[in-house]
Amino acid sequence: MDTVPGGGSYDGQVGSAAALEVALALADHDIAPRHPLELIIFQNEEGGKTGSRALVGRVFPFELDIVTASGHPIRDGIARLGGDPARLEEARREPGTMAGFLELHIEQGALLEAAGIQIGVVEGIVGIRRWNVTVRGAQLHAGTTPMPQRRDALVAAADFVRAANEVATTMPGRQVATVGRIEAVPGAPNVVPGEVRATLEIRDLEMAKIARVFGEIETRARAIEADREVAIAFEQFYESLAAPTDPRFRDIIEAAAADLGYSHTRMPSGAGHDAQSMAELGQVGMIFVPSRAGISHSPDEYTAPDDVARGANVLLRAVLALDRAAR
Repeated sequence: MDTVPGGGSYDGQVGSAAALEVALALADHDIAPRHPLELIIFQNEEGGKTGSRALVGRVFPFELDIVTASGHPIRDGIARLGGDPARLEEARREPGTMAGFLELHIEQGALLEAAGIQIGVVEGIVGIRRWNVTVRGAQLHAGTTPMPQRRDALVAAADFVRAANEVATTMPGRQVATVGRIEAVPGAPNVVPGEVRATLEIRDLEMAKIARVFGEIETRARAIEADREVAIAFEQFYESLAAPTDPRFRDIIEAAAADLGYSHTRMPSGAGHDAQSMAELGQVGMIFVPSRAGISHSPDEYTAPDDVARGANVLLRAVLALDRAAR
């Protein structure tokens, strides 16, 4: 289960509890699925250090040497918890060994609640690309440099933030772009900033769309360079590929919700999930239940018990239907 600092009681826990309930319900009614039913509770989905990534062979040796905020490398943390980092490769599974993977999760957004809809049928998990952005101007004395003579990196960075927001807002689609971190150098009140370091993140269900959004943002950045007499450089440092859910799984989840009389809609997942890793092994499907006010990663995170129960009911029906349909 996830342990987000200052997190709530529903992110991860809802899906884990519902999966347990599905297994118990099948056992209580002596229902034996055609396929082996496996319940997996992953740890550290948010940090992405091991968990589902280890299961698909995406944890690389150099990552285990990364020092965390605790001051210790990841491999030491695994050992302290009773694991054996040298054996992580043994957890790896091969593609095709799984008939399907289903995950129930809180939405972590406010779309379902705002629309009064009970079940979200996830179309896919968005891809993510992140860049370090560096804006270089001229570091000058704030008192003796007239405004027309300035090449202020922070002013140019402000233009860039606005441009990124405008591109993501005006292009058709559901893409999002975020400048989430920004630092002015040297960061003194009496110095015109000569450099700004920032990050840019773009998310969408299609990697090609992410590339188009970035291309337009980069074009706007070149115009800012000319206007502000600065240089803007991009360095990509992170990529997470989009993971569409299986169309048949979507149909089955939708039918399960309809049979139970629950309102439902199709929607993308803007957050990362374990299903994203599991898609490398086989078909995946995801079910969302509403999050109050869209709050997550917070002690105020909440999903009503009735919504949790509805999600678990859909999960149970979907498991049975997929078991019948899968080869």
